[in-house]
Amino acid sequence: MHSVEWDDLRYVLAIARDGTLSRAAARLGVSHTTVARRVRAIEQTLGVRLFDQTPDGFVATAAGRDVASVAERMESDVLSLEGRVLGRDERLQGTLRLATMDILFRRYQGALSSFMTRYPSVELTVVVSDREVSLARREADVAIRMTSAPPEHLVGRRIGRVEFAVYGSKALVEHMGPDATYAEYPWIHWDERLDMRWLDGWLAAHAPGARIAMRVDASSMVMRQAIAAGIGVHFLATFDGDSDPALRRIGPVAPGFERDVWLLTLPDLRSTSRVRAFMDHVARDQPEST
Repeated sequence: MHSVEWDDLRYVLAIARDGTLSRAAARLGVSHTTVARRVRAIEQTLGVRLFDQTPDGFVATAAGRDVASVAERMESDVLSLEGRVLGRDERLQGTLRLATMDILFRRYQGALSSFMTRYPSVELTVVVSDREVSLARREADVAIRMTSAPPEHLVGRRIGRVEFAVYGSKALVEHMGPDATYAEYPWIHWDERLDMRWLDGWLAAHAPGARIAMRVDASSMVMRQAIAAGIGVHFLATFDGDSDPALRRIGPVAPGFERDVWLLTLPDLRSTSRVRAFMDHVARDQPEST
């Protein structure tokens, strides 16, 4: 192991986590051929095979799991050190990475705009994804998440609450008439591979026999566009649906679906000037209810 450097171990850890060369390459910001070449070089250095290639991707061997475990511990130590050092950074300048999802980006885009105007020396990068970005692995410095149970290893504050209701396009709602029930409307559903069984249960209870007009495997932005196109109805956040003149709410706020909105960071980063300034600004700029 003395001849293997930390930069080498990053490649092993990325493949162990992601399972494919392409995803590991995307994580590391290099080409998939670079990943393959570096891993082959590491295997030659160590004299062992680290991964078995299967139809479903790369699977770590016992040696590969051992190397990945060491790499993960080293990564944790490096990230912890970076967090402590950055936590002592008092400059109101530099980079700041925010992770959120598109529905919350639309809700808080005004606060982001005013923050950039107020702090022009802070370079804000917004990572918009339905995947939960890891703050612990420094994929972002701050996150705006929709959750009623924020992770215990993160710190922050509650900045709002999101309620949901069923919406359809204005034209579809007018066509169906004011007395149409949920079951009479065509519905847009999520792709079955996304495991959205909660919606199956809700439809069985409130819209038995409803026709599924289309399924989507995409972001909430695409879902909203499909609703506006009149394809079918689906749940939207009330702040989002009510603000669009092309949409109409077709029922009351759905009880039990409410979610708090939290602004979160790592404990080591909360005293960083730009992180603290961002969190204070967003919290002040938004009303409690969303």
